[in-house]
Amino acid sequence: MEANRKEQLVEQITREILSRIRQEETSCGCRTEDLRELVQCGAERFGIESGVVGVSGDLAQYIDHTLLKPDASEAQIRQLCKEAAHYRFATVCVNPTWVRLCARLLKGTGVGICTVAGFPLGATPGDVKAYEARRAVFDGANEVDMVINVGLLKSGRDALVLDEICQVVRTVREGCARVKVIIEAALLTNEEKVKACTLAKQAGADYVKTSTGFGPGGATAEDVALMRRVVGKEIGVKAAGGIRDLAAAQKMIAAGATRVGASAGVKIAEEALKSVET
Repeated sequence: MEANRKEQLVEQITREILSRIRQEETSCGCRTEDLRELVQCGAERFGIESGVVGVSGDLAQYIDHTLLKPDASEAQIRQLCKEAAHYRFATVCVNPTWVRLCARLLKGTGVGICTVAGFPLGATPGDVKAYEARRAVFDGANEVDMVINVGLLKSGRDALVLDEICQVVRTVREGCARVKVIIEAALLTNEEKVKACTLAKQAGADYVKTSTGFGPGGATAEDVALMRRVVGKEIGVKAAGGIRDLAAAQKMIAAGATRVGASAGVKIAEEALKSVET
């Protein structure tokens, strides 16, 4: 299919999804703003057919225990792995240079290894991101969070964005690992968020992810809810950036997140344990 034809199809799909979302918000009375208000009042579950997931009793399994700071030391990475094994987090999320160490430290614990590609700007070519992903999987990564090329997306070069996601997905699949696509939602309009999620789903990604944590803004419940409605129940939604406590994590899960990236994983887990005890 020609590149121009692909871009026309994506534009058509984007318009259709946005139209349906607006119609559903008007007809069912379940606007994102309403859901946020309910969560702030203490609600943790919603029965909504658009794919919003309820809050699990084992919150730790939602969490990617994250340390992506450029100055992270080996001692800090070792402590991260120790905490992840103790609390049984879903994964540790680290920069690629630490993947091999984490894979060795966490072997047999059930905790996965997540890393990043094209991070944090997403401005490298698709084949470079694919190489990063291949090397990370070779070193022991189970999941790769890639950043899309935001500039290409905003330029309407949808076919190129789709192609780079496909390159990473194909590469990671070879190693039986999973791909999360970071759209950096704070830089996008709602229409561009819909388009980015549509492209990620079309490429066969396993998750869409809100943010790198290094952009102008982090995860919001509104963005998570929009992303969930676009991708449906078929793939996951990861909320990341600025999630610093239990209330924030619960808000993201109530909005539709199936994974939460947080450097405050221990704090969140401890708050969850205390809430159960009381």
